[in-house]
Amino acid sequence: MSSKTLPYSIKDIQYDNAKFRRRSLFQVISQTFLTNKMKRECMSCSTGNGVARAIGSKQGDNSIMDGGGIGVKRFWRKPPRLPPHLSPDEMNISNKSTHNPAKSNLDSEWVAKQESVKKAFIHAWSGYKKYAMGYDELMPLSQKGIDGLGGLGATVVDALDTAMIMRLDDVASEAGSWIEKNLPERICNKGQVNLFETTIRVVGGLLSAYHLSEMNPNSTKNGPKPSVYLENAKNLADVLLTAFTSSPTAIPFSDVVLQDHKAHPAPDGLSSTSEVSTLQLEFNYLSFLTGDPKYSVESMKVLEHMKTLPKVEGLVPIYISPSSGEFSGNNIRLGSRGDSYYEYLIKVWLQQRQNNWSYLHEMYEEAMKGVKHLLVKKSKPNGLVFVGELPGGVDGGFSPKMDHLVCFLPGTLALGATKGITKAKAMEENLLTFEDLENLKLAEDLAKTCFEMYSVTSTGLAPEIAYFNSEGYSEDNLDGGNKSSEYVHDIVIKHADRHNLLRPETVESLFVLYRITEDSKYREWGWSIFEAFEKYTKVESGGYTSLDDVTMLPPRRRDKMETFFLGETLKYLYLLFGESNVIPLTQFVFNTEAHPIPIITTTAKKE
Repeated sequence: MSSKTLPYSIKDIQYDNAKFRRRSLFQVISQTFLTNKMKRECMSCSTGNGVARAIGSKQGDNSIMDGGGIGVKRFWRKPPRLPPHLSPDEMNISNKSTHNPAKSNLDSEWVAKQESVKKAFIHAWSGYKKYAMGYDELMPLSQKGIDGLGGLGATVVDALDTAMIMRLDDVASEAGSWIEKNLPERICNKGQVNLFETTIRVVGGLLSAYHLSEMNPNSTKNGPKPSVYLENAKNLADVLLTAFTSSPTAIPFSDVVLQDHKAHPAPDGLSSTSEVSTLQLEFNYLSFLTGDPKYSVESMKVLEHMKTLPKVEGLVPIYISPSSGEFSGNNIRLGSRGDSYYEYLIKVWLQQRQNNWSYLHEMYEEAMKGVKHLLVKKSKPNGLVFVGELPGGVDGGFSPKMDHLVCFLPGTLALGATKGITKAKAMEENLLTFEDLENLKLAEDLAKTCFEMYSVTSTGLAPEIAYFNSEGYSEDNLDGGNKSSEYVHDIVIKHADRHNLLRPETVESLFVLYRITEDSKYREWGWSIFEAFEKYTKVESGGYTSLDDVTMLPPRRRDKMETFFLGETLKYLYLLFGESNVIPLTQFVFNTEAHPIPIITTTAKKE
């Protein structure tokens, strides 16, 4: 199938395109001489240490926040020519951050906003602690708890590393003490749990807490020893492994009964593609810590098997059968049941580059080309770039439907392009290919669309699902309610899709894009979203609540605070407003539940 271009001209990519034009022999020789001279000068100055020295060095405080000394080797290949020059806008961003005399005032402003996020976390935790401690989730309006995730106290574990990052030692100690006292018994005696949800929230949360507490023992000085977290993660993972070992193929069953140590498929016999392919970061790290390869071996069999299956330009259906090992149906989307398959391709590769898992990077690159060719379109009348779906497969019709879940993609694209370093540094070091720059442009365009899904509504909060007026699709009288929005006629919000679950995907991408581009607009957008959460979802007695309809004022409220509001949404907002050396993207990958997992290198030592 012939490749199409993105729905915007390549000239829209904001950089000097001269490196792709023909140059004379004199230009080549003189430019080479200039490049070598510039590199020698940069390496000798205080701000030009180079990526190899900046990444993985133990500079300053060797705390949990600067990566705990786990290093990263240089791993990028260099293209043969000079990198594109920064555009004037990008130069302004860089200059403002280093030469603006008002920088200290800006810093204090963001410190204050970060404190506001910390206060929101304390308010959410206090409501949970008061009314639902030990339950999976809080029902803040009813002021009671509910077990919707198997009864392992999911909010406690999900929130723990957020408290550690925020240096809320009292909360971390409370959560840790509950885990030490209650979780072992629950792992032994609880019933059915979902393999995916339990791995990303509980196993991932425990492993992250183990690493952070190991690197900063003061964070849980009144709580348990770090080994408690690792022991519980291992014991839980041992039971979850039955989902893999019970299956006749490399594809695990979806559900595990903890007390029986048995696993079984979902009622329809199928597993979600995203669920079976979003376990590997956690299981790989557990194998690294314990020295037992079984966790990594079983989980990586899934991706190794998926590598062999037929795909559509790297894109895959959203269901897969554990009984046959084959994909089921033709539905292709990057929303629910498809999303984190693509996210983990690049993140698992980043996590362990020293392993010969280059096939993951190749699968990721192929998939992103498929996304750009088959799923990326522009809205009408104002040209928002969005990612649609192929519910009937490549031979069926295109749907201009975009889940809020798809808003993970801008951050993933940016991370895949620069591998976690800033765009300016990557360009200075000649690390970005043409495709990397194209993916960064798409990331920024999609991040704008995700933010406009918020600003187009009456509440300033996004719906669960949006549609886009575009070629072949148009609906009237289903706008978000904010008539002053420039994009009020581009975005369609159907009545069944108007709820908001306090989801993190957009602020996750804003966090990653701010770290990589250093563009303050992503902070401003994040603050706007946080203010809307504060205004419309905060429950005075404690906690925050989901909403039924973001297009109405006042919005109808649902009675639930998802665990990911503490584990993801507030964590990403806190990090967005903070210093970039806190949980650096060059030393950690975030699992799909926002639990930071250290990047593993050949020089890293087990704790």
